[in-house]
Amino acid sequence: MKHPILACTLAACSSMAAAECPPYVKHTPGGDYTSAEDREGLSVIEKFHFSRGVETLTQGMTGSLGADISYTLEHFPNHHRALASMAKLGLRLKSAQPVGARYTVSCYFERAIAFAPQDVTARMVFGNYLLATGQDAMALEQLDAASRLAPEQATIQYNLGLMYVKKKEYEKASAHAQKAYALGFPLPGLKNKLKAAGKWKEPPPPPAPAPAPAAVDAAGAEPAVPPVEKPSGE
Repeated sequence: MKHPILACTLAACSSMAAAECPPYVKHTPGGDYTSAEDREGLSVIEKFHFSRGVETLTQGMTGSLGADISYTLEHFPNHHRALASMAKLGLRLKSAQPVGARYTVSCYFERAIAFAPQDVTARMVFGNYLLATGQDAMALEQLDAASRLAPEQATIQYNLGLMYVKKKEYEKASAHAQKAYALGFPLPGLKNKLKAAGKWKEPPPPPAPAPAPAAVDAAGAEPAVPPVEKPSGE
């Protein structure tokens, strides 16, 4: 379901973000959420600003939810769970910049990706937010980038398949679907959408396993066979 952004139009927010979305500057504690070294200071930030209540948008710790999530992202810009919570808060409030947040939701994602461009999860979460706000073309850009970075991640292939079904580009959708399911993705939604459109093809059966070779001894000879006694005539 798409959520209209009421606090400012998307066009206005994009212009504002360009002017008021400075790049992240690393400081201590803080840094790359995916770095074991940088994460040494993460517990301090989460203890005072990103509790379970903040993550689930139940209750802020030091003030508004937006302020606590914002503080977390100002220290760890690609904090996956905080990015997801900021996106959900923006959608819940129907605001591009939730109360207490220093920047727009999109700005937090842009800062995260600029700082850690190889972070596939940050791109996936951003893609989901863009989809929810009706920005399909930008969402596809993020998912495509994530797919190039992690081509064997089933969830990315599945989401790309859904995107191409929406665009009625069924050949691309089917290719991503086949790959997602071959990688073990469990949900049948994409397959069902392709079936409804008459575009689903069952994947070919896997090749039959080759017959096992006869066992050989250490010298490479055929295994020894116990001798058979000749009948004695008795």
